[in-house]
Amino acid sequence: MCGIIGYVGKSNRVGEILLEGLKRLEYRGYDSAGLAIIRDNSLFVEKTSGKIEKLEKKLEKVDLSGSLGIGHTRWATHGPPTTKNAHPHTDCSGKIALIHNGIVENYQTLKTSLESDGHKFVTETDTEVLVHLVEKFYHDNKLEEAVQKALDVVEGTYGILVISSSEPDKLVGARNGSPVVVGIGENEYFIASDVSAILEHTRQVIYLKDQQMVVVTPEHFSTMTVKNESVEHVVETVDWDLDMIEKGGFDHFMLKEIFEQPETIRNAMRGRLLEEYGISKLGGLNMSEQELREVKRIVFVACGTSWHAALIGEYMIEEKARIPVEVEYASEFRYRNPIIEDDTLVMAISQSGETVDTLAGMREAREKGAQCMGICNVVGSTIARESGRGVYIHAGPEIGVASTKAFTSQITVLSLLALMLGRMHTMSSSEGRQIIKALEEIPEQISKILGKNEEIKKISEKCCYYNNFLYLGRGANYPVALEGALKLKEISYVHAEGYPAAEMKHGPIALIDENMPVVIICPRDNAYQKILGNINEVKARKGKIIAITSEGNEEIANMADHVIFIPETLDFLYPILSIIPLQLIAYHIAVLRGCHVDQPRNLAKSVTVE
Repeated sequence: MCGIIGYVGKSNRVGEILLEGLKRLEYRGYDSAGLAIIRDNSLFVEKTSGKIEKLEKKLEKVDLSGSLGIGHTRWATHGPPTTKNAHPHTDCSGKIALIHNGIVENYQTLKTSLESDGHKFVTETDTEVLVHLVEKFYHDNKLEEAVQKALDVVEGTYGILVISSSEPDKLVGARNGSPVVVGIGENEYFIASDVSAILEHTRQVIYLKDQQMVVVTPEHFSTMTVKNESVEHVVETVDWDLDMIEKGGFDHFMLKEIFEQPETIRNAMRGRLLEEYGISKLGGLNMSEQELREVKRIVFVACGTSWHAALIGEYMIEEKARIPVEVEYASEFRYRNPIIEDDTLVMAISQSGETVDTLAGMREAREKGAQCMGICNVVGSTIARESGRGVYIHAGPEIGVASTKAFTSQITVLSLLALMLGRMHTMSSSEGRQIIKALEEIPEQISKILGKNEEIKKISEKCCYYNNFLYLGRGANYPVALEGALKLKEISYVHAEGYPAAEMKHGPIALIDENMPVVIICPRDNAYQKILGNINEVKARKGKIIAITSEGNEEIANMADHVIFIPETLDFLYPILSIIPLQLIAYHIAVLRGCHVDQPRNLAKSVTVE
């Protein structure tokens, strides 16, 4: 959840490099920040509660020159987000500094033992035990050995960086469950929790695996396990451009990413549609056609927005391929004894590819003998590497904490999977070609919806001061209702609930009055008449209706308080279009209420701790 960055090299502008990196990492955590720099063989540390700009202001008149340092932006787990609890943490001597992303599960036991040895603790964090453990084992200027011995007694997850003023040209990093990437420059190296922090300086990277560490000096680097066993490393090239992680003239990253969706959906489909045969091709699955035909059950494991995408995937695959699908919260799946049979395929869906519960759920399934795949956005992520098979969604970096373009790209990839599996079973080539034609129209249709942004903003202005919203949908649009409600909750702090429309009468209808806007997704499908009934039930109780419906549906226009028209498409692809207005409604309401859209309170982009 936290953002970490470190630098060692010939440049003498370490402070500038660290602050730039922290700004790009702030979406990973933004309740406190700090940095540590080694200068003239002494350790300088500054930290503060609040955002990076507050830290930057404190450092305005400070000499930040140097060639070795570490920086951290925090999402609080143990201890409140105070300056005292901010990272980096230092040892009793003030010579060692450490930053950490993760959780030390046995920190209380370790803390008690260290205190009995005379170590003095000054924070309420679990992380502080790590720096004192390094201090305990640090001898003969061998920082890496001290780190290895410290990690040998630690239980939990970590991505850490450690420096010591006794070795002013050495940076040590390690990972177990929290991502760490090493950037390779010319006579300089960068270590971070995310490539976005180092992309300005290098595209050549190494992704550490669990239980691995790296030791870096300006002249060279070496990788090994935390048990000091040598490991081979693979240098990869990042294909993201720097302008992909800039706002590009938009007020917020979220709005930019909403408007990028026509292109990101094209990227998700590019090279994967065989129109002549009415089928899709997903090369990364690494399964033969016969192996795929033998799959009798699919289980999706995911969290949050990815879980909503999985629910839509369930509708798609069951309808088009007639294969039973189950969708599991990864956080629940991993802690029970799931039934996994030989013909079960488990698919882990995660934008970051690092979501701790999803990763653990995939590992649990694999231990039970399941074939596992990943649907991820980040190349080189842990889920992508450990699954060894799956599909990248190619959405590019998503900086806004509230996921938008990754969600629609996930649905797009799931539609391609449904098409492929459907053609292997009962779907005709003519139906496959019809689906491909509809898919190819989706980007332009989304552009058309985005052209209604000002219209949607005006609707949002009329609804932004309500404190409760209800979202309703049927079939594959029920998960869209869930996702629309989640977006509103995440960034505007408005209470919102998504429900299957038929369930409204089983409780939520009691809440409906003139102060309850109800957002209803109502395509003209086989449940259309039922949706009309729901609208009438809401109107009878004075609820305010915002309807998302197909172009030309004047019947709904005469019933609802506000209508947003979207283009017609195939029923099972409708969610890719119907979510766009809901993303814009959430965005505009959050802005109108004065909320920080890209960095909503208490949230972080990638959940890498339990």
